[in-house]
Amino acid sequence: MTTTVQSNPPAIEVRDLVVRYGGGRRAMKTPPAVDGVCFDIAPGETLGLVGESGSGKSTIGKALLGLQPPTEGTIWLHGKDVTTASLKERRTLASELRVVFQDPYSSLNPARRIGQTLAESLRLIGIKGDAARARAITTLESVGLPSDSIDRFPSQFSGGQRQRIAIARALVRDPNVLVLDEPVSALDLSTQAQVLNLLADLRDEHKLAYLFIAHDLGVVRFLAHRVVVLYRGQVMESGPVEDVTSRPRHPYSVALTAAAPVPRPAEQIDRRAHREALSVGSASTAPPDPKGCPFASRCPLADGQCHAERPMLRLIGGQRVACHHAEQVGVTWPPPPN
Repeated sequence: MTTTVQSNPPAIEVRDLVVRYGGGRRAMKTPPAVDGVCFDIAPGETLGLVGESGSGKSTIGKALLGLQPPTEGTIWLHGKDVTTASLKERRTLASELRVVFQDPYSSLNPARRIGQTLAESLRLIGIKGDAARARAITTLESVGLPSDSIDRFPSQFSGGQRQRIAIARALVRDPNVLVLDEPVSALDLSTQAQVLNLLADLRDEHKLAYLFIAHDLGVVRFLAHRVVVLYRGQVMESGPVEDVTSRPRHPYSVALTAAAPVPRPAEQIDRRAHREALSVGSASTAPPDPKGCPFASRCPLADGQCHAERPMLRLIGGQRVACHHAEQVGVTWPPPPN
């Protein structure tokens, strides 16, 4: 479903992003939620951000949206440094960068008609009355909803329709970049496919840049061009989505691929058995050694070097991998399933 993206100046540039929650000395002594993350997103491109709960995916989205200030690093939106932008500049940039959240019902005010919800966003940029209503109707129709949806309440729509409304609310101000935070995880499989197809069509039509946050590699593979795999706030692997999902070079990426759900029960049983055979431990709440690889305590390939030295991202084939033993992954490890 992905298409070739032309080489364009990035819509989003993130460099050496570090985010710590809290303040003072105590915050500096705890591991950061995001630790040295870098990536770009070009117009018309989807970058998938993948990882387990607590990996820092949503924190990165919040940092882009200005909901969580970065501790270190910079974020550029179309060449503008948004990490140092004033509140007034942030309000201007808000038209260029919008968000679609996971739960389409809780993100909509149940007491307001859909037209009121969309018009409120337009009022902030000086579009009111009939002009706001006309743009709201056009935007709703662009996401596959009839014009009379404007006078109805969120409770009168299905989950998939409510997510289309959330997408319309994000698009009504004609943004350049969308942060999609688990936008289909609350939907059933058939509705997921419909919404993903809609997002792909809108991206290609309007040359939108997407930051697509998800935990399911299968969903990311459908929509994304490139993928960044996160673990405990650090990038474990990044590269073209086909390479990372089909030929992962980091043990954590291999485990995520094996854990991705499939709709065929027999294949799902095989995948579960394969994941157990990988001998990758479960997520732990214990903080990692700050000097070593954050995945070392779970990794079957880990040795003394992994616990003592943080691996830097290096290019292996078409992927950038932070693993001392990446050359073994896909060659001598993991063992073939029985």
